This record gives sequence, C-alpha cells and structure tokens, in this order.
Amino acid sequence: MPSKRIEDIDKNFVAKKVADRDLLFADIAHKPFALSGLGWFNKEHKYCRLPESRLPETNEGVRILAWHTAGAMVRFKSNSKNLALRYELACGDDMPHMPRTGISGFDLYRGVGREKKFVGVSAPAIHQTEIEVLLVASASGQTEEWTLNFPLYNGVKQVSIGVDPGSQIEPPTPFTIPKPIAFYGSSITHGGCASRPGNAYTHMVSRWLDANHLNFGFSGNARAEPVMAELMMSLDLSAFVLDYDHNAPSADYLGQTHEPFYKLLRQAKPDLPIIMLGRPDFNPENSDCRRRQAIIRQTFENAVNSGDRRVYHINNELLFGSQNRDACTVDTCHPNDLGFMRMAEAIYPVVRQAVAENQ
Repeated sequence: MPSKRIEDIDKNFVAKKVADRDLLFADIAHKPFALSGLGWFNKEHKYCRLPESRLPETNEGVRILAWHTAGAMVRFKSNSKNLALRYELACGDDMPHMPRTGISGFDLYRGVGREKKFVGVSAPAIHQTEIEVLLVASASGQTEEWTLNFPLYNGVKQVSIGVDPGSQIEPPTPFTIPKPIAFYGSSITHGGCASRPGNAYTHMVSRWLDANHLNFGFSGNARAEPVMAELMMSLDLSAFVLDYDHNAPSADYLGQTHEPFYKLLRQAKPDLPIIMLGRPDFNPENSDCRRRQAIIRQTFENAVNSGDRRVYHINNELLFGSQNRDACTVDTCHPNDLGFMRMAEAIYPVVRQAVAENQ
C-alpha cells in the first residue's frame, strides 16, 4: 500500500493545535495505520478483545473486561516531525496498586521488532477520560516506524493520531511472526501491575519475537470455561500460552478444569504449540502452591505421554528468578516491571522454540 497523507486517509480528519504545533488528526481505524491485538476488529470494528455477539455466553467479569484493550497496538511509518495522540477512555477509574500510565496510558515505541525503543507514554489525570498529548516533538523528518500500545486496564472509545500537515503515513513492516501468539490467563496476563503497557510480559515476549499477539488475560475471571476455548481456538494462531492458575478459585477447581481445558484446545487445534505455566509468585512452603504446580505439571506429562509433541511446560519456580524475588511484585502477587521482565526472560525462549518447531 502506498503512503498517504492524513487528508487522504480520513475524510473526517481534524486540524488542531497541540503544544503550539499545527497538526492533523486521523482515526487509527483507517489504513495504512495497522491495528492488531483485537482478533475480531476487522469483522466487528469494536475495541473489544472478544466478539461482542458472543459476550453473553461468557462470565460476568469477562463481559466487562473484554472491553479493556490489553494487547492492542497500532503501528505505522511516518516522516512527520511531530506525533500526537488524542483518545477517549471508556472510564476514568483508577486502582490503588497500579500506575495510571499502565491502566489508561498509551506508550510509544520507535523502530522495528526487538530493536524497538520506548519513546514516551500518556499519563491521564485521575477521572480524566479525554486525553490529548504530544508524544514526539521535532523529530528528524526521516521516515520512521512507530508502535502505540493501548491501555491495559481500560477501554477506549476513539483513538486518533496527529501528524504535521503534508507528512506521509505508510504501512508498517510486517511482523516476523504474523500469526498471533495468544496468552490466556489472570490479572497478571492482563498486565497488572505494569507501569505502562509495553512492560507487560506479553508485550515483552511478543516484541522480542517481533510477533503479533492477542492478550486474553481477564483479571479475576479466567476460569477455563469451554466457551473461552472455543472462541480463542476459532482464530489462526502461532502459539498459545495457558496461564490461568491464579484465577482458579481453588486447587480442586484447577484440577477439575486444567486438563479438560487443554484437551479442548488440542481437539480444536491438533498442531498448535501450547505452553503451560503456573503462578510466578510460587512459594515452596505453601502447600496450595505446590499442589497447583503438580496439577499443571501432570497435565503436561499426560499430554506428552499421550503423544503430544506440541506441548511445553515452564517451571513457575523460575519465573521471578532466584535472587531478590520479593522485589518482583507490588503486593506479593502482581508483578511490577522487574517481575514482568523476569517472567518475559523465562517465557521468551520457550515460546521462541515452540513457534520455530511449528514452522
């Protein structure tokens, strides 16, 4: 697709002065902006992580949390010297244990694949729902590639990007791994409590692989119901990470659902790599932690013994590393940026191997 000016991308473009710069804004739903991370967007045109028509079949929490935009991103190239962002949030709510930049902010990266570098982040005020921010000022004017990661714990109603009048917008470089990696799990998968979206482990792993990805983390509500397996397996994926230990209300529940859920995934996708892991805040002195760990390990071993060569297991004792593990969370459970980095470093090589063996 050739490059375009904002005026040619969106007939409803908006001219607006931001930080004393005259900019033109276009809705990111228009090409050549490339939106990813929302598996049904091209069909429904909704900022929702599940198909809206199927939400009534999910649990009450998922029906709400599906509108959180964790994992969504927009990528593009531009020669604009200035880049600005305007967006409207679904709500202005806050959480006491997570930075607002992670809950409701967009963060911006420059570059391609693992060479992407963090540039800036939007920081909404408490209860603010309409945000306008200049993220790049006085760049070189050379064509560069940009990635904007959507908020982790909020929804968006509208998003537009502002550039200099007359500058060009081009499609981004295709992902090295175009079929998305799907992550299903708890609030940790959802992104709590990263300081900004790009620091969630799902983003880190995918960025290092230069892979498209889908975040199916549903805080407190990833319960391994059959409908969730059906919905996620309806998509064309390169790998699947199964990480819902923390949302199983009890070890008994985990034992009753973990292997049956894996079997539903495998039945739908016989060759899809499936990576299993448990909670990162593993405590060897806690009998419940040990029992849960054993359940997940047993599912894996049963799968291997049945002939599955596309299943992988990550020892959750390794996810926070061996030193200063107490520095990895904000509340003894949810990772901070250090915790997410250590998780990503443990998960990345396994996902990389799984995807490579499936090509």
